[in-house]
Amino acid sequence: MKNIIQISEAEFEVMKIIWEKYPIGTNDIVNILVKSTEWTPKTIQTLISRLEKKKAINHEKNGRMFIYSPLIKKDDYINAETSSFLNKFYKGAANKLVLNFIKNDMLSKEEIRELKNFLDKI
Repeated sequence: MKNIIQISEAEFEVMKIIWEKYPIGTNDIVNILVKSTEWTPKTIQTLISRLEKKKAINHEKNGRMFIYSPLIKKDDYINAETSSFLNKFYKGAANKLVLNFIKNDMLSKEEIRELKNFLDKI
């Protein structure tokens, strides 16, 4: 799997908004995140700037506004992060992750049934 941009948890919160709502302006991003976090507008603008420097997003200027779009696909990022997590903690073995969840009662009986049904189908 190709290398993916490393982004912080805070930057990921910004990315989620951009992935969901792009094209989206700075003010809209700020308004959404001010309501759901304790971040100031300046903090949010700094996170946007970091993401742009990392080439995770880009902007187009529309009058006096910047309109942002992602440069990386959400699925690509999540797949790369998942692979990295599996390699770091489970030597790439997804079955060990699932077994750990089951052993530690992290999956409900319904979730286990869903997983079993899915596995039976494939």
